[in-house]
Amino acid sequence: MIHLRPHLTFRGECRTAFRFYERVFGARLETLLTYGEAPGGHDVPEEMYDKILHATLCIGDYALFGADVPLDEYAPPGGFAVTVDIDDADEARRIFDALAERGTVRLPLQEMFWSPAFGVVVDRFNVPWEINALGAASEG
Repeated sequence: MIHLRPHLTFRGECRTAFRFYERVFGARLETLLTYGEAPGGHDVPEEMYDKILHATLCIGDYALFGADVPLDEYAPPGGFAVTVDIDDADEARRIFDALAERGTVRLPLQEMFWSPAFGVVVDRFNVPWEINALGAASEG
């Protein structure tokens, strides 16, 4: 069996981001392990001690992983998006709008030939999302 689990990196905002995603997606935050809590944590640089070494957010049957990285190692995400399929177009709108708050809308949520609502947004934490409502688009 194979499971794909996106692993997002942050510049010190992992805890805040994952708490935000927990609320937005109605998810369950399973792990928030700091560098200082991990084995060998006493050897961690002071600025990383309270930062997140590993976070796990369970969204339905799927998991999203995250971690903070030292600022000199952080690079904004590029070349991918986290795609979320949602059964209901109204729920897709709610999630899209929440992610867009203080973020950047790349493609407004709109009807596409495959979906009643699809949009692309980069959230305030620099994470790119594709929000896709499942179901047929209206015939027109």
